[in-house]
Amino acid sequence: MTPIGFPEFAVIWNHTQNFDTPGLHVTICRWLQARWDAGDRELLLLAFRDSGKSTLVGLFCAWLLAREPNTRVLVLAADFALARKMVRNVKRIIERHPLTVGLKPAKRDQWAAEQFTVHRSAELRDPSMLAKGIGANITGSRADVVVCDDVEVPNTCDTVRKRVDLRERLAEIDYVLVPGGLQLFIGTPHTYYSIYAEERRPETGEENPFLDGFTRLELPILDGKGNSRWSERFPLKKIDALRRRAGPNKFSSQLLLKPVNFLEGRLDADRLKPYDGELIYHEGNGEAVLSLCGKKLVSATCWWDPAYGAPDRGDASVIAAVFTDEEGNRLLHRVRYLIHDPAQIQEIDEATQMCRQVVDFVRDHHLPAVTLETNGLGRFLPGLLRRELAKAELRCAVRETSSRKNKDLRITEAFDAVLAAGYLHAHQGVWQTPFITEMREWRPGVRMRDDGLDAVAGCLAAEPVRLPKVASKEGSIPRELGRWRQGGQSFRADTDFLI
Repeated sequence: MTPIGFPEFAVIWNHTQNFDTPGLHVTICRWLQARWDAGDRELLLLAFRDSGKSTLVGLFCAWLLAREPNTRVLVLAADFALARKMVRNVKRIIERHPLTVGLKPAKRDQWAAEQFTVHRSAELRDPSMLAKGIGANITGSRADVVVCDDVEVPNTCDTVRKRVDLRERLAEIDYVLVPGGLQLFIGTPHTYYSIYAEERRPETGEENPFLDGFTRLELPILDGKGNSRWSERFPLKKIDALRRRAGPNKFSSQLLLKPVNFLEGRLDADRLKPYDGELIYHEGNGEAVLSLCGKKLVSATCWWDPAYGAPDRGDASVIAAVFTDEEGNRLLHRVRYLIHDPAQIQEIDEATQMCRQVVDFVRDHHLPAVTLETNGLGRFLPGLLRRELAKAELRCAVRETSSRKNKDLRITEAFDAVLAAGYLHAHQGVWQTPFITEMREWRPGVRMRDDGLDAVAGCLAAEPVRLPKVASKEGSIPRELGRWRQGGQSFRADTDFLI
């Protein structure tokens, strides 16, 4: 075991390679050793692209092996080639570093590029260092240290399914790591829903951030004062050039370490203005009023983009409701993804199940009309929905429409103006649905989930239904759900004077 510290170990290696050791690297080295000495075994190192973080972590692995040759290190990366690159680098360090003399084994078969075993006292089944791609089978492996080197890249996180799969793969580390072992993640965020995010994303259903509780070190290319963290290699002039070439999203994620979509999205979900109020229906003095967040509502639109709604399969069947207040604000109050229950199909068919869910949606939100997109599946639904509304004794109009405009154009035209003007508000509950994810990741011309976007775009583009203000008579049923809307109503006034 060598008593030398890791920063000194790195400086000696750089000296043998005729390299200087920049202050940024000294900071990382000191942090890694301090955390190791303190017994922290869940670490996250975020540093900007091309900062040399993987090289330093490779040196750290060599230092650990020099201190304790019986250590077993597993390197996971987005693909096998990247993991193999780190293992090969550590192998070369051990061959040439002055403080690792004697670690190289005598047998050549223990000294491969993707795995190697140093000269050690213990007879262990696993090699000293092993490279694996994130998709590889690691069942049965055991490790004292697991290094996750850039496991999050566009190919592992650019869709919901890939992000779920990545998290499931990383969960296997718990069954590989020995008690008290070290997990060390290094990388840069490539999506708003990054595994490195410090705050939870409620729309994903996660109760806590994926790496909640990990000790973090974040080193963006600019420090708190706007200065370069590595001015010799990245002067401010070069950083400005990188910003122009990369674009705002890529620069923010790869160089400033902010979890945003690596690919440029078209819609900015951060422009939505959240609220948490609920609808309040009130009747008094012959007037019906529907209000939200203390403001009187004057119109509403409801759009249903139907599909079979099979759980986790095919297009989603989505209904959305948008209200307008007296100041012209558009309030996206609910987006509901409808699914049928396969267990009930023998008794209630899929279409009827969804129509009944729409009826509940209409009742809960006092909606005067529903616009139903009749392309494809929707052709036979209007009659079925009217039947279910009648059974529920709800007077709600069913409007039929057929969309002929390109979907990408519909979505763009519907959202652009209200987002830019700051008029689009959304209930906090909307963040609990896939809608926000769709919004953040949607790009014209790219096939991806957009069913919620399409339904809300329909609401925003449709002509709103004005809301009359006449209250229902006592005991009259069914009550018209749209009685709260402003609009003209005729009435007869009895007088006791002669004309």
